[in-house]
Amino acid sequence: MKPFILSFLLLTFFGVQSQELLRFEVDAGVFDRQDCPVSLAIDQINLNTDDGTLLLFELVKGKEDPVSCQLESGHSPRLWFVLSGKTKKREKREFILKKEKYSTPSEKIKIQKDYRDLKLEKNGNPILSYRHAITYPPDGVNPIYKRSGFVHPLVSPGGEVLTRIQAPDHYHHYGIWGPWTETHINGRMVDFWNLSKGEGTVQFAGFLSEVEGTVFSGFKALQQHIDFGAKGADQIALNEVLDVRAWNTPNNRWLIDYTTTFNCPLDSGILFDAYRYGGGIGFRATEKWHKDNCTVLTSEGKTRVDADGSNARWCLVEGESSTPEGRSGILFLSYPANRMHPEPMRVWPLDANGKRGDMYFEFCPIRNKEWKIQKGSDYALRYRMVVFDGKLTTEEAEMYWQEFANPPRVIIEN
Repeated sequence: MKPFILSFLLLTFFGVQSQELLRFEVDAGVFDRQDCPVSLAIDQINLNTDDGTLLLFELVKGKEDPVSCQLESGHSPRLWFVLSGKTKKREKREFILKKEKYSTPSEKIKIQKDYRDLKLEKNGNPILSYRHAITYPPDGVNPIYKRSGFVHPLVSPGGEVLTRIQAPDHYHHYGIWGPWTETHINGRMVDFWNLSKGEGTVQFAGFLSEVEGTVFSGFKALQQHIDFGAKGADQIALNEVLDVRAWNTPNNRWLIDYTTTFNCPLDSGILFDAYRYGGGIGFRATEKWHKDNCTVLTSEGKTRVDADGSNARWCLVEGESSTPEGRSGILFLSYPANRMHPEPMRVWPLDANGKRGDMYFEFCPIRNKEWKIQKGSDYALRYRMVVFDGKLTTEEAEMYWQEFANPPRVIIEN
């Protein structure tokens, strides 16, 4: 069933009768915060009325400053907003949630969709595209490499394309994606990653929801891992829901959540073998990047020289770009509940693809230990990307991870 998402927008209101619903504090805790997404459960509020719109205000020096908020309804409704600006550790900020009759719309992250792509844009600037149409390889290349269901291009705030698809050395590489590689179904090997084997693939099967709002915009897409080697017709080995969400933060960086939830419909389940590639979140970087102009730094202080095979909470990948800052990059964050967190990584060594040293990165939760996926259970992996131009410091990287892993605490007043 598709979730029903409502977006509530606000600016300035005059002479409007309002109803106060609740007051709460946001406690930054022991970490500094910067433009951090925050949410709270609002199960106790009756949302099934038409007597007004939910509006959020921050109490600042006795005044009520409007704050954009967005309701995510469903089994447990949550109210989302961005804790804007700098919030120092142990600082508390107070908010009031109201219902009022009228509101004035403010700027959203826009969704544009055509026959090929679903695109997210902010103020006319592209953030990313999700390819839902089947994409064929270049003329003369075996069509077995065709695929749908991947992110490309991912674009920096300054307009630099950071992803690459169908590189001649790896036609099965598709921007940002995460198929499983060495798997077993009833003792039979099935590879959903190396398309040239003809054992399996991943395909887009439909959009489950599309959300456009002032706090976040995004989509949920059903992706199916198809096993070509089953007796009789091809079979679905995995149903995957890819949830991609771009946050409308006030700074000039993109904050993007990438969550994959999957289950197996087969009675026997499926075994993900331990292997250096597979699942998680994979990133094939722009062809601009090579060993002489691209760097890697992990939360454990590893660089491109020694990051491969190590574990990390976050990994910062950056390289030369044509933006005014001259550099662009992505900070990849792994969530603490992910399997094998801090997660093992695949980072191409400096001599990858011959002398150029092209860039590939992946969080790979099965690198060191196999994973049995049972029928009837859901499994989830959560990641966040911070996309930027210029410089992102290690202190900022650690702050972003703490915001993702340990968000500020919400205290509802009685």
